[in-house]
Amino acid sequence: MKKTFLNNTLLIAFAAVLMSSCVTQRNLKRDKVVTLETEYGTMHMVLFDDTPLHKANFIKLAESGFYDGLLFHRIIEDFMIQGGDPNSRDAEAGARLGFGDGGMDKVPYEFTTKHIHTKGALAAARGGDPEKKSNPAQFYIVDGTTYTDEQLTQIEKRNQMDYTTKQRADYMILGGYPTLDNNYTVYGQVIDNLDVIDKISSQPKDGANRPTEDIKMKMTVQEMKKKKITKLYGYQYEAVK
Repeated sequence: MKKTFLNNTLLIAFAAVLMSSCVTQRNLKRDKVVTLETEYGTMHMVLFDDTPLHKANFIKLAESGFYDGLLFHRIIEDFMIQGGDPNSRDAEAGARLGFGDGGMDKVPYEFTTKHIHTKGALAAARGGDPEKKSNPAQFYIVDGTTYTDEQLTQIEKRNQMDYTTKQRADYMILGGYPTLDNNYTVYGQVIDNLDVIDKISSQPKDGANRPTEDIKMKMTVQEMKKKKITKLYGYQYEAVK
């Protein structure tokens, strides 16, 4: 009887390990796509696995409907568009925004040199925190402009970066805002319709860079196979080693 019980226990343990492995393999083949809708168009975004705290936080908020109805409250052409301040919901015209965090804890700094501020980069806003912790709610999407090789070399030294050949090419051709590298956490990327960023960033605004006409957002999250994401949006995932 004891032998049978032991065998059954081992079988259950083995099945649990096998199931866990299958779930892990399934998760490696899937990802979540965030759809961000505005009156100026719709963008889709993926978030990076190597910034797990920011990814989990953003997905949780987006899935809960937290961002629905909030504003892009700060826009600067050739720089970025910023939103996610919970105080922006139903904010009066002219009210100063950009200070809200919803009472949530800051997110620890997770910048990695693999993810830089090229156009369409999704990054976390923050205040003057010495540890570079992120505001848990507010984010910005890079608009940016192009840079020369010489300019990138200067920024690289100043920010303790070491750009790859591809990263340099992206900044020189696609554009971005490299001055922010190694200062703010980049945790995602817009994977289509980058022109929507241009449309939003070029809208009329007041002296505090708040659009004179409210620009509201809505977000939804959908899980799908990575192969499908690549097929639909052309986004290329790194090969799993």
